[in-house]
Amino acid sequence: MLAPFPAFAAWRFVDGVDGFEVVYPSPGRLRGHTSAVEDGLPYAVRYEIVLDDDWHTRSARVWTDTLDGPCEVALVSDGAGSWTVDGAPAPHLDGLVDIDIEASACTNTLPVHRMPMPLGEVVTASAVYVRALDLAVVRLDQTYRRLDDHRFDYTSEGDFTTLLVYDDAGLVVDYPGVARRFA
Repeated sequence: MLAPFPAFAAWRFVDGVDGFEVVYPSPGRLRGHTSAVEDGLPYAVRYEIVLDDDWHTRSARVWTDTLDGPCEVALVSDGAGSWTVDGAPAPHLDGLVDIDIEASACTNTLPVHRMPMPLGEVVTASAVYVRALDLAVVRLDQTYRRLDDHRFDYTSEGDFTTLLVYDDAGLVVDYPGVARRFA
């Protein structure tokens, strides 16, 4: 059983990105903000994710502001793997139930809450991935392997691997190469 969420959590980005993220979790909802500079390009991202009682993403709105100006995307799911993006069917996302926002360490909490993850077993948790700069929405294939109650080996397409460390509430504390929690 996971501990209750704190009133807020905050991360500093590390390595290739300079910035931070703040999230305000509440039952069935994650509301967050990110500001960063990556490869010399600034962006600010705001998101609101609505979850059902089983931690399936039901909707997400993501706003970004870049040098090209502001834009937003709205995603809606039936909770069973069918999605619309800005009201249009998105069959390339069929079968996915989690959302992963590029500018967010927080969204890696969704599969940890939603899925049983037996010790040592690799669990596939592919997600709807929203890119920060252009809000492109694509499929991201990823896996988690639980090492203990706080550590998970994580892989995503493109051969990215790291060891994610979580707190008692299932929020990321350390995402090497990406973000570190400071509050």
